[in-house]
Amino acid sequence: MSEFDLIKRYFTRPTPGAVLGVGDDAALLRVGDGMELAVSTDMLVSGTHFLPDADPFLLGYKTLAVNLSDMAAMGALPCWVTLAIALPSADEDWLRHFSDGFFALADQFGIELIGGDTTRGPLNLSVTIMGEVPRGKALRRDGAQAGDDIWVSGTLGDAALGLAHLQGKTVLPDDIRERCLAALQQPQPRIALGMALRGIAHSAIDISDGLLADLGHILERSHVGAEIKYDKLPVSTSFGGKDMDALRQRCALSGGDEYELCFTAADTQRDEIESAAYRLQLPLTRIGKIVSGSGCKVRAADGSVMQIERSGYDHFA
Repeated sequence: MSEFDLIKRYFTRPTPGAVLGVGDDAALLRVGDGMELAVSTDMLVSGTHFLPDADPFLLGYKTLAVNLSDMAAMGALPCWVTLAIALPSADEDWLRHFSDGFFALADQFGIELIGGDTTRGPLNLSVTIMGEVPRGKALRRDGAQAGDDIWVSGTLGDAALGLAHLQGKTVLPDDIRERCLAALQQPQPRIALGMALRGIAHSAIDISDGLLADLGHILERSHVGAEIKYDKLPVSTSFGGKDMDALRQRCALSGGDEYELCFTAADTQRDEIESAAYRLQLPLTRIGKIVSGSGCKVRAADGSVMQIERSGYDHFA
């Protein structure tokens, strides 16, 4: 099967939302009046971002999901993606399942694949996603203000626990393993939440490298500090003894692959945020405050400052 047969068979679909889609030297797009274009790129590398024997359907799903999460963090409506793949070989069974997973999520959110590239090489997946957001309404990292509440969506730590199980670092009971692996392999992009937070949140980011690491990006860009309360974190998994408590703490504070949103907002917006949580049927939890200064302190239930060894994932640390 040639490169062009591969693209035509597995990755070419109608693109009514684009002026021109797959098949030319470039796609052509038309952005709506009064809208800005949000653009983000993520790369997933075998052995770094996923295990080499990962299920291709779930991998296709997650490849798009992590990019959708970036649109959610900006409050943007996702519209188009490009996909670049390096493949060791043109394995048609693998390609069929991968594209099925990718398009299952694309269809759910009305995303059009408008171009990309394929080449032979170690398995590498790169998506560029584009979305629209009303002019001046995008959520950004640089708007947090002292006195803001810090919120997170969903629960924390499940995806990192699922990875720890796959890596043999822990053994999870059946019911907990199923939930944690689902969180790791099929994260739910918070698109509706991001759009609901336009005009409400002062800043936002998605949690991909760990709560402390990603909140740290907001603090750095906004030139502020933070204090969070560990006992307020929405951690869903509770089992095991002291060793498990330590692992759960690391996963909740520093574990990546969450793709929940962390955002800040004035305390006067609490009713609006709680109303959004009810409408979306999505738990939203206040975990702390933005303060003047820099850095983030994590306080235990007794008020003492916890010593955290690692804030999150860093590819080059």
